Amino acid sequence: MSDAQTDPRLAVAERAARAGSEVAAEGFRDDIDVEIKSGKTDVVTEADRAAQRRVIEVIREEYPDDAVVGEEEDELKAVPEAGDVWIIDPIDGTNNFVRSTPLWTTSVAAVRDGEPVAAANVSPALGDTYLAGPDGTRRNGEPASVSDKTDPETFAVAPTIWWDFDRRDEYAAVCREIVERFADMRRLGCAQLTLGMVATGGLEGAITNVVPNPWDTVAGVYMIRQAGGVVTDLDGEPWRHDSEGLVASNGEAHEELLAAARNVP
Repeated sequence: MSDAQTDPRLAVAERAARAGSEVAAEGFRDDIDVEIKSGKTDVVTEADRAAQRRVIEVIREEYPDDAVVGEEEDELKAVPEAGDVWIIDPIDGTNNFVRSTPLWTTSVAAVRDGEPVAAANVSPALGDTYLAGPDGTRRNGEPASVSDKTDPETFAVAPTIWWDFDRRDEYAAVCREIVERFADMRRLGCAQLTLGMVATGGLEGAITNVVPNPWDTVAGVYMIRQAGGVVTDLDGEPWRHDSEGLVASNGEAHEELLAAARNVP
């Protein structure tokens, strides 16, 4: 039996993420209008909004009174410290989506009293579904675990989240730290997929020094932890939805990843 069959919130998270991703996929590689939100690279489409509405519809069928934190429209933008909450990103990786690049996902996490209890990331253009619940993390139904590499010079590490144009010196510094300390660097342009790859062994780590949004991170952080990895803030304390910075690893050489993230002016 899969986690989604045995845990009701995980089952709903998966169902909602799949439903939202199907709506989003209808607009992928289509001639869809793109709107600018707060900056030249902060974009949104009607597919984002429609997918979020569909995700919420599915959640409300089972949990009509739970709070919802969502990237689009008028949903909450911060995670309440108490109670049951759903965190949604209808299309994480919208810049990829509008460029017809398949690196995007629909993300849904269930949180209780500030801590995740279930998560689903569905990436229809890649054919991948990531699920995490009390019994671990799965990709496409198969149990997943973080990489077992221990030597930092064999690690592939991703700079993740986004540094705006007034913080490009920090972006450059993070990239420099990665290429000087580790074997190679990846940047996917989709934080949830990046974290999912750490959870499933495709990357050994991911780092940022910025304060990330909960919809970009909570599901993927839970997946990493349930797959045996470690996620902290810049002080090395367990990462939370309101933490500054994010340092994710397979649990090996985490201090080296912390040092890279901290060594940013």
